[in-house]
Amino acid sequence: MTLLTTWPESGPQTVVRRTSDPEAIAAALTPAGVRYEQWPLRETDTADPDAVLSAYAPEVARLTAEEGFVTVDAIALHPDGAPDWTRRTRPAREKFLSEHTHDDDDEVRFFVDGAGVFYLHVGAEVHAVLCERGDLLGVPKGTRHWFDMGTEPSFTAIRFFHEPDGWIGRFTGSDIASRFPGLDEIHAGYAA
Repeated sequence: MTLLTTWPESGPQTVVRRTSDPEAIAAALTPAGVRYEQWPLRETDTADPDAVLSAYAPEVARLTAEEGFVTVDAIALHPDGAPDWTRRTRPAREKFLSEHTHDDDDEVRFFVDGAGVFYLHVGAEVHAVLCERGDLLGVPKGTRHWFDMGTEPSFTAIRFFHEPDGWIGRFTGSDIASRFPGLDEIHAGYAA
């Protein structure tokens, strides 16, 4: 279930907003310039990037034409059964858990499968957007944010870039992300 939770930037002791209604999520995020959409679900081999891009070709073409993206790819991160899976994925998770911005590009992701949480630090609030299958989120360049894929990442996403070099983050140095519940806690029903 897609979920938006908004807290004051001071921490999660008080919930300002909590909703799973897609229209309410879009309405809450639009003033910050954040794009939120739900796309139709399609069956595809989520481990095959070409199959993923082919399955969602009409939506990818529409968004690329609207926004002028120059690079689109699909990434899959799913447990492979190896005993060192968590250890191997920890560096990727930790990289995105720190608050950062992007100077020259929006961060746009469509979740084909699995889940992740984008945290948007906008003004004096933090919006946690639990994205799941069918969700597209576009974080405007310059927006302070971070992302949690959980302790055992499992998702397939289509990524859109205006820059051919892809993801380039500028870390703020803030420890704000450490004050908020992660994907695992949100999935477990965190409700402070």
